[in-house]
Amino acid sequence: MGSHLLGKSDRGKSYRSTESQYRQEDNKRQGKAFEQREIETRLTNISFKNMEHYHHDGCTCGCDHDHEECSESKIEQAFSKYNLNLDDEKIKAQVERILNECKEENNTIEVKKFLFNSVELTTLQTTDSEDSVYRFVEKVNQFDSKYPELGHVATVCVYPNFARICHDTLENEEVEIACVSGSFPSSQTFQEIKVAETAMAIHDGATEIDIVISIGKFLEGNYQEVFDEISEVKAAIQDAHLKVILETGALKTAENIYKASILAMAAGADFIKTSTGKVPVNATPEATYVMCQAIKAWKEKTGEKVCYKPAGGVSTTAEAVQHYTLVKEILGEEWLNNESFRFGASRLANNLLTSITGNEVKYF
Repeated sequence: MGSHLLGKSDRGKSYRSTESQYRQEDNKRQGKAFEQREIETRLTNISFKNMEHYHHDGCTCGCDHDHEECSESKIEQAFSKYNLNLDDEKIKAQVERILNECKEENNTIEVKKFLFNSVELTTLQTTDSEDSVYRFVEKVNQFDSKYPELGHVATVCVYPNFARICHDTLENEEVEIACVSGSFPSSQTFQEIKVAETAMAIHDGATEIDIVISIGKFLEGNYQEVFDEISEVKAAIQDAHLKVILETGALKTAENIYKASILAMAAGADFIKTSTGKVPVNATPEATYVMCQAIKAWKEKTGEKVCYKPAGGVSTTAEAVQHYTLVKEILGEEWLNNESFRFGASRLANNLLTSITGNEVKYF
């Protein structure tokens, strides 16, 4: 995943022994400002609204123009290459056909094990605390000894203020540390705050960042600002992975979901993700179909592979197999690994373990 201010090799070294040791060390850190200088340096390198000449990856024109002119042209060019006139009823019928024809062949123990290894184990509660997140991560640390034959989850996902706890407690270097950021889940704050929060999470050990697009701006057709916001966050995280949440339930139509997918990918998303799990309608098979079709078209036209994450509302094994089937049929084997395909759903982990073992499991 690349280098960060806190590296993977340092994980778990400070607070492996006891919870009380963690608290003692954490208290010592509270008054320190040593992080601030590095964070400020990173933020200084990002001119928020008035970037003089920020070039997002893919802007290779080489001419002397401002970022707004460049990105606006990129957005127009991106949209013009795709068929955005989608029929929701036809998509629903296509999803039904694929699932009827292909789902049952994927209802196997091996697929369920893969799905478990693709879970982003998440705690995003208002009641989260340092102690609760510590215990949450310790569950991941202890999992291998209890279920050595099953591998591990893909990531732990927490609020950004808990990135340091995860970094200092997590022992498995193959498990990524994801943080929601940018005023999750509403995305309603100043852009400077979004970038600062993201930079601080990366500084504290996050290796992946999940942000929500500005839904209101998108629905008003203000694609330029949405593009710029994503691009600026991408610049702040360096080589960490950026997952962009579309909140598909709020976008409602297939056309909006497809357009938001293209916009997010053009702005630098490494993953596109359905939902926050904080709205009434979250990941649906139809949203997965549309987003996977957008990813496929993007790869065909640009050569760039973007990964996929359904999240929110996927709690049963049967639902997970549905999304897996659609990803497999639309995107193919290249996406069937836990670096390219994830699930954001903590309840799903126990349900998958129950399906795999044949016994009710309430481990997480």
